[in-house]
Amino acid sequence: MRDWSGGPSADDVQLYRVPDAMLKLRMSRSVIYEQLRSGRLRSVKQGRCRLIPESALREYIALLQQEAS
Repeated sequence: MRDWSGGPSADDVQLYRVPDAMLKLRMSRSVIYEQLRSGRLRSVKQGRCRLIPESALREYIALLQQEAS
C-alpha cells in the first residue's frame, strides 16, 4: 500500500534510523547503541547516519526470544 503523502509507507521501510529503531524495539537510545557496539544488533552507515536494516531488527528479536527460552 502506497502512502500518497510523498514519503514511504510503513511497509516500504527497510532501513531505520536509531530513533525509529528505539520506537520499534521500545528501547532507550543508550541500549540501542550498546547493542550495536556489542555486535548483537547490526547496522550500516550512510555518510554520518547510522541505519539499522529491517532484517537486523528481526534477527535481534529472534535472538532475544532464543535467549528467553
